[in-house]
Amino acid sequence: MFAAVGTETCGHVDGGAGAFGLLTPPLAPTAHDVVLEDGTARLLHFRGSVPARPDRAPVLLVPSMINRWYVLDLRPGYSVVEALVAAGFDTWCLDWGAPNAEDRYLDWDAVVARLSRMARRTRRETGHDRLAMLGYCMGGTLTGIHAALEPDTVQALINLLGPFDFTRAGELGRMTDARWFDPEAIASAGNMTAEQMQQGFVALRPTATLAKWVGFADRAHDPRAVQAFAALEAWASDNVSFPAAAYVTYIRDLYQENRLVRGEHAVRGKRVNLAAITCPVLTIATASDTICPLGAAKGLNEACGATDSEVFVTQGGHVGAVVGSNGPRALYPKLTSWLSART
Repeated sequence: MFAAVGTETCGHVDGGAGAFGLLTPPLAPTAHDVVLEDGTARLLHFRGSVPARPDRAPVLLVPSMINRWYVLDLRPGYSVVEALVAAGFDTWCLDWGAPNAEDRYLDWDAVVARLSRMARRTRRETGHDRLAMLGYCMGGTLTGIHAALEPDTVQALINLLGPFDFTRAGELGRMTDARWFDPEAIASAGNMTAEQMQQGFVALRPTATLAKWVGFADRAHDPRAVQAFAALEAWASDNVSFPAAAYVTYIRDLYQENRLVRGEHAVRGKRVNLAAITCPVLTIATASDTICPLGAAKGLNEACGATDSEVFVTQGGHVGAVVGSNGPRALYPKLTSWLSART
Protein backbone atom coordinates (compact mmCIF):
# COMPACT_ATOMS: atom_id res chain seq x y z
CA MET A 1 0.00 0.00 0.00
CA PHE A 2 2.78 2.41 0.79
CA ALA A 3 6.54 2.26 0.45
CA ALA A 4 9.63 4.39 0.77
CA VAL A 5 11.15 5.67 -2.46
CA GLY A 6 14.81 6.51 -2.63
CA THR A 7 15.19 7.82 -6.16
CA GLU A 8 15.41 11.51 -6.90
CA THR A 9 13.36 13.47 -9.41
CA CYS A 10 14.46 16.66 -11.09
CA GLY A 11 11.30 18.47 -10.11
CA HIS A 12 10.04 19.40 -13.56
CA VAL A 13 6.57 18.42 -14.76
CA ASP A 14 5.89 17.89 -18.43
CA GLY A 15 2.68 19.83 -18.87
CA GLY A 16 2.92 19.63 -22.65
CA ALA A 17 3.96 22.55 -24.84
CA GLY A 18 0.61 22.60 -26.63
CA ALA A 19 -0.11 25.63 -28.76
CA PHE A 20 2.48 27.72 -26.94
CA GLY A 21 5.51 25.69 -27.99
CA LEU A 22 8.81 26.77 -26.45
CA LEU A 23 7.13 29.69 -24.67
CA THR A 24 5.78 27.33 -22.02
CA PRO A 25 8.14 27.72 -19.02
CA PRO A 26 9.33 24.80 -16.87
CA LEU A 27 6.51 23.65 -14.58
CA ALA A 28 7.18 22.53 -11.00
CA PRO A 29 10.75 23.87 -11.22
CA THR A 30 11.85 23.19 -7.62
CA ALA A 31 13.89 20.01 -7.37
CA HIS A 32 12.45 17.37 -5.08
CA ASP A 33 12.77 13.81 -3.85
CA VAL A 34 9.92 11.33 -3.62
CA VAL A 35 10.17 10.03 -0.06
CA LEU A 36 7.05 7.89 0.20
CA GLU A 37 4.37 6.40 -2.03
CA ASP A 38 0.98 5.56 -0.53
CA GLY A 39 -1.42 4.22 -3.14
CA THR A 40 -1.47 6.88 -5.84
CA ALA A 41 -0.20 9.56 -3.44
CA ARG A 42 3.39 10.64 -2.92
CA LEU A 43 5.27 12.60 -0.27
CA LEU A 44 7.65 15.11 -1.86
CA HIS A 45 10.64 16.75 -0.18
CA PHE A 46 12.02 19.86 -1.86
CA ARG A 47 15.67 20.76 -2.27
CA GLY A 48 17.04 24.26 -2.66
CA SER A 49 20.23 26.29 -2.64
CA VAL A 50 19.35 27.74 0.76
CA PRO A 51 19.85 25.20 3.59
CA ALA A 52 16.74 24.66 5.69
CA ARG A 53 17.01 25.95 9.23
CA PRO A 54 16.89 22.94 11.58
CA ASP A 55 15.43 25.01 14.44
CA ARG A 56 12.25 25.65 12.46
CA ALA A 57 9.36 23.24 12.23
CA PRO A 58 9.10 21.72 8.73
CA VAL A 59 6.24 22.86 6.49
CA LEU A 60 3.91 20.31 4.91
CA LEU A 61 1.86 21.56 1.95
CA VAL A 62 -1.50 19.92 1.25
CA PRO A 63 -3.04 20.83 -2.12
CA SER A 64 -6.52 20.09 -3.40
CA MET A 65 -7.37 16.52 -4.39
CA ILE A 66 -8.88 17.52 -7.73
CA ASN A 67 -6.01 19.60 -9.10
CA ARG A 68 -2.36 18.79 -9.57
CA TRP A 69 -0.11 19.74 -6.66
CA TYR A 70 2.25 21.92 -8.68
CA VAL A 71 -0.06 24.93 -8.59
CA LEU A 72 2.01 25.54 -5.46
CA ASP A 73 5.21 25.36 -7.55
CA LEU A 74 3.98 26.54 -10.92
CA ARG A 75 6.91 28.37 -12.47
CA PRO A 76 10.07 30.26 -11.46
CA GLY A 77 9.24 33.38 -9.49
CA TYR A 78 5.61 32.38 -9.03
CA SER A 79 5.83 29.53 -6.58
CA VAL A 80 4.84 29.10 -2.94
CA VAL A 81 7.37 26.26 -2.72
CA GLU A 82 10.20 28.38 -4.13
CA ALA A 83 9.45 31.19 -1.67
CA LEU A 84 9.41 28.87 1.34
CA VAL A 85 12.59 27.05 0.33
CA ALA A 86 14.38 30.35 -0.32
CA ALA A 87 13.36 31.55 3.14
CA GLY A 88 15.02 28.53 4.75
CA PHE A 89 11.98 26.37 5.43
CA ASP A 90 12.23 22.59 5.20
CA THR A 91 9.37 22.15 2.74
CA TRP A 92 7.36 19.01 1.99
CA CYS A 93 4.23 18.36 -0.07
CA LEU A 94 1.53 15.72 -0.30
CA ASP A 95 0.90 14.90 -3.96
CA TRP A 96 -2.50 13.17 -4.00
CA GLY A 97 -1.83 11.72 -7.46
CA ALA A 98 -4.47 10.58 -9.92
CA PRO A 99 -6.92 7.97 -8.60
CA ASN A 100 -7.46 4.75 -10.53
CA ALA A 101 -10.87 3.28 -11.35
CA GLU A 102 -10.75 1.01 -8.29
CA ASP A 103 -10.18 4.06 -6.08
CA ARG A 104 -13.89 4.78 -6.39
CA TYR A 105 -14.11 2.99 -3.01
CA LEU A 106 -11.56 5.28 -1.33
CA ASP A 107 -13.72 6.98 1.26
CA TRP A 108 -13.28 10.20 3.24
CA ASP A 109 -11.88 8.36 6.28
CA ALA A 110 -9.19 6.81 4.07
CA VAL A 111 -8.31 10.19 2.59
CA VAL A 112 -7.83 11.77 6.04
CA ALA A 113 -5.86 8.69 7.16
CA ARG A 114 -3.56 9.09 4.16
CA LEU A 115 -2.92 12.71 5.10
CA SER A 116 -2.16 11.60 8.67
CA ARG A 117 0.38 9.05 7.44
CA MET A 118 2.12 11.63 5.27
CA ALA A 119 2.31 14.06 8.19
CA ARG A 120 3.64 11.33 10.47
CA ARG A 121 6.32 10.38 7.94
CA THR A 122 7.36 14.03 7.60
CA ARG A 123 7.76 14.30 11.36
CA ARG A 124 9.78 11.10 11.43
CA GLU A 125 12.08 12.17 8.60
CA THR A 126 12.75 15.58 10.13
CA GLY A 127 12.88 14.61 13.80
CA HIS A 128 10.29 17.24 14.73
CA ASP A 129 7.31 16.49 16.94
CA ARG A 130 5.16 19.13 15.25
CA LEU A 131 4.70 20.50 11.75
CA ALA A 132 3.59 23.74 10.22
CA MET A 133 0.89 22.88 7.70
CA LEU A 134 -0.45 24.83 4.73
CA GLY A 135 -3.55 23.56 2.94
CA TYR A 136 -4.79 24.98 -0.33
CA CYS A 137 -8.43 24.85 -1.49
CA MET A 138 -9.93 21.50 -0.42
CA GLY A 139 -6.51 20.75 1.03
CA GLY A 140 -7.12 23.59 3.48
CA THR A 141 -10.33 21.93 4.65
CA LEU A 142 -8.58 18.57 5.02
CA THR A 143 -5.65 20.13 6.85
CA GLY A 144 -8.03 21.77 9.31
CA ILE A 145 -9.71 18.41 9.93
CA HIS A 146 -6.32 16.80 10.50
CA ALA A 147 -5.27 19.57 12.90
CA ALA A 148 -8.50 19.14 14.88
CA LEU A 149 -7.97 15.38 15.15
CA GLU A 150 -4.24 15.58 15.97
CA PRO A 151 -3.75 19.06 17.49
CA ASP A 152 -0.60 18.16 19.40
CA THR A 153 1.26 17.51 16.12
CA VAL A 154 0.57 20.87 14.44
CA GLN A 155 2.61 23.93 15.38
CA ALA A 156 1.03 26.40 12.96
CA LEU A 157 -1.81 26.15 10.46
CA ILE A 158 -2.35 28.12 7.25
CA ASN A 159 -5.63 27.85 5.40
CA LEU A 160 -5.05 29.08 1.86
CA LEU A 161 -8.46 29.60 0.24
CA GLY A 162 -10.07 26.55 1.83
CA PRO A 163 -13.79 26.56 2.81
CA PHE A 164 -15.03 25.68 6.31
CA ASP A 165 -18.42 27.36 6.75
CA PHE A 166 -20.36 25.92 3.85
CA THR A 167 -23.46 28.00 4.54
CA ARG A 168 -21.37 30.76 2.97
CA ALA A 169 -20.07 28.68 0.07
CA GLY A 170 -21.67 30.93 -2.52
CA GLU A 171 -22.64 29.57 -5.93
CA LEU A 172 -21.04 26.16 -5.31
CA GLY A 173 -23.22 25.85 -2.22
CA ARG A 174 -26.33 26.65 -4.21
CA MET A 175 -25.29 24.32 -7.01
CA THR A 176 -24.92 21.37 -4.61
CA ASP A 177 -28.09 22.09 -2.62
CA ALA A 178 -29.64 18.79 -1.47
CA ARG A 179 -33.01 19.80 -2.93
CA TRP A 180 -31.71 19.16 -6.45
CA PHE A 181 -28.26 17.62 -6.08
CA ASP A 182 -27.78 13.96 -5.09
CA PRO A 183 -24.06 13.11 -4.71
CA GLU A 184 -24.70 9.38 -4.33
CA ALA A 185 -26.59 9.20 -7.62
CA ILE A 186 -23.96 11.27 -9.41
CA ALA A 187 -21.07 9.17 -8.08
CA SER A 188 -22.82 5.82 -8.55
CA ALA A 189 -21.02 5.22 -11.86
CA GLY A 190 -17.56 5.63 -10.32
CA ASN A 191 -15.04 8.39 -9.75
CA MET A 192 -16.04 11.94 -10.58
CA THR A 193 -14.04 12.61 -13.71
CA ALA A 194 -11.96 15.72 -14.24
CA GLU A 195 -14.36 16.76 -17.01
CA GLN A 196 -17.35 16.49 -14.67
CA MET A 197 -15.65 18.56 -11.99
CA GLN A 198 -14.49 21.23 -14.42
CA GLN A 199 -17.93 21.63 -15.97
CA GLY A 200 -19.24 22.47 -12.52
CA PHE A 201 -16.71 25.27 -12.21
CA VAL A 202 -17.45 26.50 -15.72
CA ALA A 203 -21.12 26.76 -14.73
CA LEU A 204 -20.15 29.25 -12.03
CA ARG A 205 -18.87 31.69 -14.64
CA PRO A 206 -20.03 30.61 -18.11
CA THR A 207 -18.28 33.48 -19.89
CA ALA A 208 -14.97 33.14 -18.02
CA THR A 209 -13.27 31.12 -20.77
CA LEU A 210 -14.18 33.67 -23.43
CA ALA A 211 -13.07 36.54 -21.19
CA LYS A 212 -9.79 34.74 -20.50
CA TRP A 213 -8.89 34.45 -24.18
CA VAL A 214 -9.99 38.01 -24.97
CA GLY A 215 -7.77 39.24 -22.16
CA PHE A 216 -4.89 37.13 -23.41
CA ALA A 217 -5.20 38.59 -26.89
CA ASP A 218 -4.54 42.04 -25.40
CA ARG A 219 -1.26 40.76 -23.89
CA ALA A 220 -0.11 38.33 -26.57
CA HIS A 221 2.69 40.71 -27.63
CA ASP A 222 4.35 40.38 -24.19
CA PRO A 223 6.49 37.20 -23.89
CA ARG A 224 6.26 37.28 -20.10
CA ALA A 225 2.47 37.39 -20.25
CA VAL A 226 2.46 34.54 -22.74
CA GLN A 227 4.66 32.43 -20.45
CA ALA A 228 2.40 33.09 -17.48
CA PHE A 229 -0.70 32.23 -19.51
CA ALA A 230 0.89 29.10 -20.97
CA ALA A 231 1.96 27.79 -17.57
CA LEU A 232 -1.47 28.31 -16.07
CA GLU A 233 -3.21 26.72 -19.05
CA ALA A 234 -0.92 23.68 -18.86
CA TRP A 235 -1.74 23.22 -15.17
CA ALA A 236 -5.46 23.87 -15.64
CA SER A 237 -5.59 21.19 -18.34
CA ASP A 238 -3.91 18.62 -16.11
CA ASN A 239 -6.77 17.79 -13.76
CA VAL A 240 -7.60 14.52 -12.02
CA SER A 241 -10.74 12.71 -10.92
CA PHE A 242 -12.23 12.61 -7.41
CA PRO A 243 -12.70 9.22 -5.67
CA ALA A 244 -16.44 8.54 -5.67
CA ALA A 245 -16.88 7.45 -2.05
CA ALA A 246 -14.93 10.44 -0.70
CA TYR A 247 -16.87 12.76 -2.99
CA VAL A 248 -20.21 11.68 -1.55
CA THR A 249 -19.13 12.45 2.02
CA TYR A 250 -17.49 15.73 1.04
CA ILE A 251 -20.65 17.02 -0.64
CA ARG A 252 -23.18 15.58 1.80
CA ASP A 253 -21.46 16.22 5.15
CA LEU A 254 -19.82 19.56 4.33
CA TYR A 255 -21.63 21.35 1.52
CA GLN A 256 -25.14 20.10 2.18
CA GLU A 257 -25.22 19.64 5.96
CA ASN A 258 -22.39 21.96 7.09
CA ARG A 259 -21.37 19.45 9.74
CA LEU A 260 -17.77 20.64 10.05
CA VAL A 261 -18.28 24.02 11.75
CA ARG A 262 -21.28 22.62 13.62
CA GLY A 263 -19.01 20.06 15.29
CA GLU A 264 -20.99 17.12 13.89
CA HIS A 265 -18.54 15.86 11.26
CA ALA A 266 -16.85 12.56 12.18
CA VAL A 267 -13.79 10.81 10.77
CA ARG A 268 -13.03 7.18 11.65
CA GLY A 269 -15.71 7.42 14.33
CA LYS A 270 -14.17 10.47 16.01
CA ARG A 271 -15.91 13.84 16.08
CA VAL A 272 -13.95 16.64 14.42
CA ASN A 273 -13.90 19.52 16.90
CA LEU A 274 -12.35 22.61 15.32
CA ALA A 275 -12.16 24.21 18.76
CA ALA A 276 -9.38 21.72 19.53
CA ILE A 277 -7.12 23.69 17.17
CA THR A 278 -5.16 25.99 19.49
CA CYS A 279 -2.01 26.52 17.40
CA PRO A 280 -1.60 29.82 15.53
CA VAL A 281 -3.99 29.99 12.56
CA LEU A 282 -3.73 32.11 9.43
CA THR A 283 -6.51 32.13 6.86
CA ILE A 284 -5.78 33.67 3.47
CA ALA A 285 -8.78 34.62 1.34
CA THR A 286 -9.83 37.02 -1.38
CA ALA A 287 -12.93 39.12 -1.82
CA SER A 288 -13.42 37.91 -5.41
CA ASP A 289 -13.02 34.14 -4.95
CA THR A 290 -16.04 32.29 -6.34
CA ILE A 291 -14.73 28.85 -5.33
CA CYS A 292 -14.09 29.73 -1.69
CA PRO A 293 -15.79 32.98 -0.71
CA LEU A 294 -14.30 35.02 2.12
CA GLY A 295 -17.01 34.01 4.59
CA ALA A 296 -16.51 30.31 3.91
CA ALA A 297 -12.77 30.57 4.58
CA LYS A 298 -13.20 32.65 7.75
CA GLY A 299 -15.28 29.84 9.23
CA LEU A 300 -12.06 28.20 10.43
CA ASN A 301 -11.02 31.23 12.48
CA GLU A 302 -14.48 31.61 13.92
CA ALA A 303 -14.70 27.96 15.01
CA CYS A 304 -11.14 27.18 16.10
CA GLY A 305 -9.76 27.61 19.61
CA ALA A 306 -6.64 29.58 18.64
CA THR A 307 -5.85 32.83 20.41
CA ASP A 308 -3.38 33.71 17.65
CA SER A 309 -5.79 33.84 14.72
CA GLU A 310 -5.62 36.06 11.64
CA VAL A 311 -7.47 36.53 8.36
CA PHE A 312 -5.37 38.00 5.56
CA VAL A 313 -7.29 39.24 2.53
CA THR A 314 -5.26 39.38 -0.67
CA GLN A 315 -6.07 40.15 -4.29
CA GLY A 316 -6.99 37.83 -7.13
CA GLY A 317 -9.19 34.83 -7.69
CA HIS A 318 -8.95 31.29 -6.38
CA VAL A 319 -5.89 30.48 -8.51
CA GLY A 320 -4.63 33.93 -9.43
CA ALA A 321 -4.07 34.81 -5.79
CA VAL A 322 -1.54 31.97 -5.59
CA VAL A 323 0.29 32.18 -8.93
CA GLY A 324 -0.56 35.65 -10.21
CA SER A 325 1.49 38.83 -10.02
CA ASN A 326 0.28 39.56 -6.50
CA GLY A 327 1.83 36.31 -5.23
CA PRO A 328 5.45 37.45 -5.04
CA ARG A 329 4.40 40.97 -4.04
CA ALA A 330 2.09 40.15 -1.15
CA LEU A 331 1.20 36.50 -0.58
CA TYR A 332 4.66 34.93 -0.41
CA PRO A 333 6.13 37.59 1.91
CA LYS A 334 3.11 37.18 4.18
CA LEU A 335 3.54 33.39 4.32
CA THR A 336 7.24 33.50 5.10
CA SER A 337 7.04 36.29 7.68
CA TRP A 338 4.06 34.72 9.47
CA LEU A 339 5.69 31.29 9.59
CA SER A 340 9.06 32.72 10.67
CA ALA A 341 7.45 34.24 13.73
CA ARG A 342 5.64 31.03 14.69
CA THR A 343 7.96 28.13 13.85
